Amino acid sequence: MADPLLLNPHTYDPAHLDAESRRLLRATVDFFESRGKKALIDTYIDREWYADFLEFAAKEGLFATFLTPAADGGDDENKRWDTARNAALSEILGFYGLGYWYVWQVTVLGLGPVWQSANAEARAHAARLLDDGHVMAFGLSERTHGADIYATDMILTPDGEGGFRATGPKYYIGNGNVAGLVSVFGRRADVEGPDGYVFFAADSRHENYHLVKNVVNAQMYVSEFRLEDYPVRPQDVLHTGQAAFDAALNTVNVGKFNLCTAAVGICEHAMYEAVTHAHRRVLYGKPVTNFLHVRRELMDAYARLVAMKLFSDRAVDYFRSATGDDRRYLLFNPMTKMKVTTEGEKVIDLLWDVIAAKGFEADTYFEKAAKDIRGLPKLEGTVHVNLALILKFMPNYLFRPAEFAPVPTRHDATDDEFLFRQGPARGLGKIQFHEWRTAYDKYAELPNVAVFREQADGFCALLAAHAPDEGQQRDLDFLLALGQLFALIVYGQLICEQAEATGLDAEVLDEIFAILVRDFSGYATELHSKAATTEEQAAWALAHVRRPVTDGKRDAAVWERVVALCGAYEMQP
Repeated sequence: MADPLLLNPHTYDPAHLDAESRRLLRATVDFFESRGKKALIDTYIDREWYADFLEFAAKEGLFATFLTPAADGGDDENKRWDTARNAALSEILGFYGLGYWYVWQVTVLGLGPVWQSANAEARAHAARLLDDGHVMAFGLSERTHGADIYATDMILTPDGEGGFRATGPKYYIGNGNVAGLVSVFGRRADVEGPDGYVFFAADSRHENYHLVKNVVNAQMYVSEFRLEDYPVRPQDVLHTGQAAFDAALNTVNVGKFNLCTAAVGICEHAMYEAVTHAHRRVLYGKPVTNFLHVRRELMDAYARLVAMKLFSDRAVDYFRSATGDDRRYLLFNPMTKMKVTTEGEKVIDLLWDVIAAKGFEADTYFEKAAKDIRGLPKLEGTVHVNLALILKFMPNYLFRPAEFAPVPTRHDATDDEFLFRQGPARGLGKIQFHEWRTAYDKYAELPNVAVFREQADGFCALLAAHAPDEGQQRDLDFLLALGQLFALIVYGQLICEQAEATGLDAEVLDEIFAILVRDFSGYATELHSKAATTEEQAAWALAHVRRPVTDGKRDAAVWERVVALCGAYEMQP
C-alpha cells in the first residue's frame, strides 16, 4: 500500500485540485516515468540541457498555465498563480531532479518583477512568451556583490529618448542561456541612492546581450552574462526607484518558498530508494534493517521528512490567505527556506549513513540527491541570512499575539494575486501573529508534544528574565543560536496545525516531536557553549535539556510505515 503522506508516482492523483491542474501534474509525472531512470541519470551525468522537458512543458502549456496570473491569462480560465498547485509541481520536479526544478524556479523569479509591474505592455509580452514555451531569468546577482541589491554594477545611462543604454555584468543567473525575458536589476548613472534603481526586461537573444559561460558544473545553466550598450526602451522598464528595490525583495519572497517543496521531493525519492536497498540487503545472515541503529536512522529520516511536508503544506495556506493586514507568511516563508531545506540535508545524511557506499553509485538517484540537497539551503539567501530575518518576528510572535480568523486549508482554484502587490518590503517587526500555544494545546495529551511545549514555554521565560543585552544583540553568532530555538517553536506550531487538518496519526506526530525535543536540547547545549552567553542564560540552557519520552508501541507503528516503503516505488528503467 502506498504511504498517503509521501508522493508515489505509481498512485499519484492530486484529487484536492481542479481537473486541469490534476491532468497537467499527472502528465508531468508520466513524462518522467515514460522517459525512465536511465535517461534521467545519463542526462544528469552528461550535463545535458533538458530540452526534452522544456519541449514537453511548452506542448502542454505547463508553465503558461501555472505561472500566468488570471488578470493576464485572457479567456483561459485555467491560468492563474495558484500557490497550492505550484507547490505540487515544485515537489514533482524536485522528485525527479534539481535541474528540472531549477528551470521552473528561475522562471518564477524572472516573472516576479513583471507581474508586480504596472507596465501593461511588458506583462502582455511575458504572457505571450509563456504561451510560446519560453522560460525566464532573474538578473539580480553579480559576481562582485552577490545578491547585495544595495550595490550593482549594471549601469543605465539615459538615451535622451525616454529610455536607457545598459552596460554591466550579472552572475549566477539561471536560464540566462535561453531566457525569453530576463528581469534585470540596475541603477541609473545620473541618479544617486534608492531613487536610481531600475528593473527592466531584457532578451537573451539580443545582440547586445553577451552570454559568457555556465558558472556551475551541472545539467542546469547558471549563467554569467554581460550587457554592452543594451537598448532599454520605455516599454522595457518594469520598476524605478524604491519600487524596484521592493520588487526584488518581494520576488524573492514569492520564489524562495519553492525551495522547501523541492527539498521534500528530493527526499521522498531518496527515501524510497534507500529503504528498498537497506531492507533487501542481507548482512551477517539478516536484513540490514534488523539492526536497531539502522531502524532508528530510517525512522528519524521518515519523521523528519513528514514534518517537512506538514510544515510546507500548511505554509501554503498562509501564503494564499495573505493580505495587507495579515502578513504572517513573511515569517513562515524564510522558515520554509531555512528550516525545511536544512531538514532535507539531515534526511539525506541519515539515509546515507544507512546505505553507505551505495550512495556513491552512479546509477542511483540517491547519488544525485546527496549532491543537490546541499544547494537548497544556500539559494535565495543563506541559512544565516534567513535565520537573522526570522529573529525580527520573535517578540510579537512569542509575546504579543493578536486575533485572526482561522486560516483554512486552501486548495481552491483561485488566483493568489496579493503576492504581486505585497507593498513596501519593510515593517517586519510590526507584523503580528495568532497565539502559538493554541496549536500545541490540541495535542497536549501526546507525551513529546507536552515535553516540547514545556521547553518552548521555558524559552519565553528565558527571554522575559534574561533577554539579550546590548552587546549580545550585536553578536550575530549568539543571536543565531537563539534563532534556532525560536525556529523550532514556529516549526512545531504549523506541524500541529497541519496534523489537525489532515488527521495525522498520533504515533507519527509524537515521533516527530520526540525529534524536536532532541533538537531543542541540542540547540540549548549550543547556546550554553557560546562565549557571549551569561551565567544565567547558560544555567537556563542546561536546565531545559530534555529526553524525549520513549514508547515501544509508537516506534513499532512508525517502523511499519517505514518498512512498507520497500519496493513501494522504483522508477522504471
